[in-house]
Amino acid sequence: MPSALPASPPPGRITKFTNCRILKGEELVTQDLWVSSSTGKIIQSQEAFYSELCVPDETIDLGGRIISPGFIDVQLNGAFGFDFASIAEDGDPNTYGKNFRQVNKLLVKTGVTSYLPTITSSRPEVYHHVCTYPLKIYILLMFIKKALPSLGPSGTHRLPSDGSESLGAHVEGPFISPTKNGIHPIPVLQEPTSDSLNSIAACYGASNLQGNIRLMTAAPELPYMTSLITPLTSPPHNIIFSIGHTESTYEEATSAITAGATMITHLFNAMRPLHHRNPGIFGLLGVSPNSKSLPPSPPSSPSLSTPRLPKRPYFGLIADGIHLHPSTCTLAYNAHPSGLILVTDAMHLLGLPSGRYPYKSSFIHKRGNELTLESDGKIAGSSITLVECVNNFVDWTGCTLAQGLKAVTETPARMLGVWGRKGGLEGGADADLCVLGEEWTEEGGRRVVVEQVWKFGVKVFDREVEEGRLGGMKGGMVVE
Repeated sequence: MPSALPASPPPGRITKFTNCRILKGEELVTQDLWVSSSTGKIIQSQEAFYSELCVPDETIDLGGRIISPGFIDVQLNGAFGFDFASIAEDGDPNTYGKNFRQVNKLLVKTGVTSYLPTITSSRPEVYHHVCTYPLKIYILLMFIKKALPSLGPSGTHRLPSDGSESLGAHVEGPFISPTKNGIHPIPVLQEPTSDSLNSIAACYGASNLQGNIRLMTAAPELPYMTSLITPLTSPPHNIIFSIGHTESTYEEATSAITAGATMITHLFNAMRPLHHRNPGIFGLLGVSPNSKSLPPSPPSSPSLSTPRLPKRPYFGLIADGIHLHPSTCTLAYNAHPSGLILVTDAMHLLGLPSGRYPYKSSFIHKRGNELTLESDGKIAGSSITLVECVNNFVDWTGCTLAQGLKAVTETPARMLGVWGRKGGLEGGADADLCVLGEEWTEEGGRRVVVEQVWKFGVKVFDREVEEGRLGGMKGGMVVE
């Protein structure tokens, strides 16, 4: 094995990675990569260096390892003991911010350099200190309004030491179907009260609709909701609308896409199942974007003229082996490969040991990556990491590693509208990198592991150093 990699270069230095495979689209290409810790960007090209007579301050031989863009998780409810939809026991917003920043510093070690902190329709601590139902709802709404500014985009200061970066909040609910609520408490769910944005703004806070919220999961069949999609997704709000926790029919989902919805939240979970005469939301993946119109409604339904689908939506999948059967993941991927986004839907129990943990008025049992409610046995989110999702997905579908990595880098970046800045290794993109090694599994297969993470061109995690071994990770050397 080659010798160990060095510590991160001092600030303001230019680093060249060599003898590595870098992710380019759906391929791993043997190519050098240059990054600057002063700009936090990937250098445009090697030719630019030579034209300006520049040389790197340091050249690192990665020994054939893989460089991937930093992972992007668009659905993360919490981690390492902190729930984004929770208030600190002392009620101090500063405590919330401190806990949030701590999650960012730990999350980056899993390879996730950017994500959407997700607030679900409920919050455990609210109910501990209130006595009347109306007051519970009031306090919940006040909390959401106050929490969202903390969860808005956090990359302005571009500090590598901050760890993972928020790209804006994902509000999953409370505008969802009470029959597809999952573990979202029904008493806190809402419906829009008119075709104006007033009820939406009253829930989230008007100022949070312009910048802090990046993605909203809602059920389009709720009263007025489909008519609200266009204003929500248009300036000045520019919120991504995702269909989820819904009883939507195929036609209702189609209307939502036509109105501007571009995403499906955890496909197959908390929605109508696929039926051969009404495919429901899954049917959106099977429509050719070049077709002039959608297939007509089934004979048993009223005769409807369905509009042309402007674009097939992106869709999230939880590849933990618990939420979905492996064959279901393969089916969805084969239907729409370029739309697949792997998500964790991880709860605050991510990173904690197996055990029994209090949650709302019940308990969650954690057994490895499996989380279930003690009260009814429902799946209660996940505790899987994104790199584990990639390994599972590649194993199940037979896709290439590059294709699996694309589902946590380029595809979510395109969905979020940050492609060119995040999710790729092209010149000018943020130098958010994962150095991946490959290991044999006990079953004789191979998996990738996160060995290093670089944020804005600075190394912020080294697996071997983290595990207490001197000299950094094995298999890399400074050659200049």
